[in-house]
This record gives sequence, C-alpha cells and structure tokens, in this order.
Amino acid sequence: MQTPKVWSNFWHFLAFGLGSGLAKKAPGTWGTLVGLAFVPLLHMLPLWLALLLIAAASVFGVWLCGRVATDLGVHDHGGIVWDEFVGIWITLIFLPNTWLWLLLGFVVFRLLDIAKPWPISVLDRKVGGGFGIMIDDILAGVIAAGVLYAAWFFTL
Repeated sequence: MQTPKVWSNFWHFLAFGLGSGLAKKAPGTWGTLVGLAFVPLLHMLPLWLALLLIAAASVFGVWLCGRVATDLGVHDHGGIVWDEFVGIWITLIFLPNTWLWLLLGFVVFRLLDIAKPWPISVLDRKVGGGFGIMIDDILAGVIAAGVLYAAWFFTL
C-alpha cells in the first residue's frame, strides 16, 4: 500500500484528518479524536449553521475521500479519516457539550464504526467510491446519535 505524502498535498492532508490518519495503529480512532476536538466549536455556532457545516463536510467528503482514494490507488485507505470527523460530528451535534457526552459519543461511535453491524456493514461492502467511504461513517454517526439521544432523554 502506498504511503501518502500527506504534508505535500493539501487534499491528502485534509482526508488524513490533519495528519491523524498517519498513526500506525488505530488511525480511525486517532482521526475520531481529532474530529472530536472540533465538536465544542460546532456547539458554539447556531444549530442551523452547525448542521449546514456538517452537511457541507459530508458532501465535500464524498469528493475528497474519492479523490484521495484514487490518488493512492486504494479504495478505502485506513488513513483516510475525514469520514470519522463527519461521523463524530453527527454523533454529538444534538447532545450536550459536556465531557461525559463527548466521551460516550466517542465510545459509541467507535464501537459502531469498528463492529459495523447491519446495515452499516452492507453499505461498507457494497458501496464504492467516495460515497462508499463516507456513508458507513455517516450512518454510524446517525445510529450513535440516536442511541445516545435516547439515553439522554430517558435520564432526564
């Protein structure tokens, strides 16, 4: 597998989560942690603007991840973690911005992203290109958000 030249190509730098995807072990986890750092900033915005930014990052991610995968000649290179950024943002945008919810969101999202239960696994296997790279993490983020939102609702 080709080692990306992340520092010399802006698109690779973004797709590799500002370099976090270069971690030798668990690049998706490191990418999620870096993406998590942006959640408090998203919470500072009006909700409509945060949702618009997440939607734009999702659409942009389809193009970005597809382009970088093509550049590297690998469909879903493990270092491409832009999809983890978007997934963790989706997971946490409707939840309180506290350390507890950030931690729970991180854990639930990573469990779903790693285990890939149905229907996430079907999308991961059957959908190609940049959309295929993004959609399983988007769905993992939606499911994680639903689980956590239900937990929050029932603990009120």
